[in-house]
Amino acid sequence: MILQIIGAFLGVVGMSIVIGVPKKLILYSGAVGAIGWWVYLLMEASYPTLSVLQAFAATMVVALISHIFARLLKAPGTVFLIPGIMPMVPGAGMYRTAYYAFKGNMDLSSYYLSQTVQIAGVIALAIFIIDSIFKIIQLKKQWR
Repeated sequence: MILQIIGAFLGVVGMSIVIGVPKKLILYSGAVGAIGWWVYLLMEASYPTLSVLQAFAATMVVALISHIFARLLKAPGTVFLIPGIMPMVPGAGMYRTAYYAFKGNMDLSSYYLSQTVQIAGVIALAIFIIDSIFKIIQLKKQWR
C-alpha cells in the first residue's frame, strides 16, 4: 500500500510538472493525489467489488483538499484538482474496453465500457458536489 501511495505521489508530481503547476505548489499537488489514492485503497480494502464507490469517495476527498489548499495557499483549486484526480481516472478501463472489442469479446468490452463511464461520471459528480458545497458556503458568507 505504501509503495502505491508513493507511486501516486510521484505520478501526480510528474503530471503537475507537465501541465505547468507553479514550482512552489507541486509538492502540495502531489500530496493531494497521494491522499486521494490512499482513500481509494482504503475503500478498496473495505469494498473490493465497488470500484465506482471507491472512485467517488477518493474524488470527494481530492476535491475537498483541493478547495482547502486553494484557500490556504491562495492558488486556483484546479492546480491541485486536475493532477490530483489523475490516479482515479479509469484509463485501464478504457484500455480493456478497446482490447476486448478488438478481440471480439463484446460482453467484456461492454462491461468495461459501462464501468469506465460510471467511474468517469462519479468523478465528475464528486467534483460538482464539493464545488457546490463551497459555493453555498461562499454565498452564505456574502449575505452576512
